[in-house]
Amino acid sequence: MLTKSAITTMLPVSDVDRAGRFYAECLGLRRGPTGPDGAVVFDAGAGDSIGLLPADDEERGKHTVLSFRVDDVAAEISELEARGVRFEDYDLPGLRTVDHIADLGGERAAWFTDSEGNILCLHQEKTNR
Repeated sequence: MLTKSAITTMLPVSDVDRAGRFYAECLGLRRGPTGPDGAVVFDAGAGDSIGLLPADDEERGKHTVLSFRVDDVAAEISELEARGVRFEDYDLPGLRTVDHIADLGGERAAWFTDSEGNILCLHQEKTNR
């Protein structure tokens, strides 16, 4: 059944090599093989993976496409910033960040974009604080 299946999230990227460097060097993910369609897969842990699929710029969403559940969002932000990742800050009705982190009630979250403009998120359940 699908409830026991590992998931590969496919992200559209305009430059697979540039995106591959971001996921390997900035996020520290381990690269796997390149598929016949030019997609590159990265191990995301827990049996899941991220596929970078060559695509046109118009195919990217303007929403969060991938979120990493972490134990300590502030520590992850510090580590990723040291690797060159730049986090977004928001001051909108219903969404405000302090030190890049938004309090969403039951969780804390922070957003950044990959080298291709895909919006990624770190989220921490408040029970893990």
